[in-house]
Amino acid sequence: MKNIPPHHIKTISEYHRFRGLPKPEHPLMSVINLDETGNLSANKQTRWIFDFYSIALKRNLDSMVKYKYGQQTYDFDEGVMFFISPKQVFSVETEGDYRLSGWMLLIHPDFLWQSPLRKTIKQYDFFSYSANEALHLSDKEETTIINIFQSIKQEYVSNIDKFSQPLIIAQLEVLLNYSNRFYHRQFITRKIPNHKILNRLEEILKEYFDQESLIESGLPTVQHIANELNVSPNYLSGLLKTLTGQSTQQHIHEKLIEKAKEKLSNTNLSVSEIAYEFGFEHSQSFSKLFKTKTNLSPLEYRQSFN
Repeated sequence: MKNIPPHHIKTISEYHRFRGLPKPEHPLMSVINLDETGNLSANKQTRWIFDFYSIALKRNLDSMVKYKYGQQTYDFDEGVMFFISPKQVFSVETEGDYRLSGWMLLIHPDFLWQSPLRKTIKQYDFFSYSANEALHLSDKEETTIINIFQSIKQEYVSNIDKFSQPLIIAQLEVLLNYSNRFYHRQFITRKIPNHKILNRLEEILKEYFDQESLIESGLPTVQHIANELNVSPNYLSGLLKTLTGQSTQQHIHEKLIEKAKEKLSNTNLSVSEIAYEFGFEHSQSFSKLFKTKTNLSPLEYRQSFN
């Protein structure tokens, strides 16, 4: 799969030509009703890069079709939404011709030029997930999203004037904010898979802090933990914040403090030796973190046991 060169689609017009669609009514954006498009021909493995944003709501996906964004397969089996940023590689694996159903919104970054959304769109974590959990929607939520798609299309197919761009961008922001709300709802409602991630996080941190090589490796990074869990750092922190109120970095520090308390109460190691064992170059950094988390210095904590 990695050796297959990706198909690079640079413009929305080019995408329309590829799908056999009429020329887009706006060069920098397009809302596509996928029910009105034809079958896609079988090609066991294909990789793609778009130079524009893609927001898709796809229904009735055939189990023989698998979508990947980065290195991971999208977690979905029903009608869902997913989000792809410009220049991101995604892939499709199929075992025969297939047909798509749903809606797709394509927006070129140039459409957002000189608007605040050009910068703030990067703050929506679902565009940066290297391992996506697709957004599952209730019937009511799906209707909300489709209505926004249709409103955007209605605006750009009408007579374009000086109000068109700000109105479309405003509706796009509404779409993104609803998606953000639905993602956070999903973090809460999908308790079984989410708590599996929490349990695995605890196992990873325990294994990491129980090893003898912390002197060489130092504290685990957020990227390392995310890689172990097959999710992106942004996704993991978003999930943890919703479920526990703490970021990934805070979870790492909590485990560090827990292990440090054990050593301070059960060994005669000096504070400098404990800091060194945890990979700190300077014991002052360890002591400062410990006091921030416990309101006691390491020595004050040890003395509380005497």
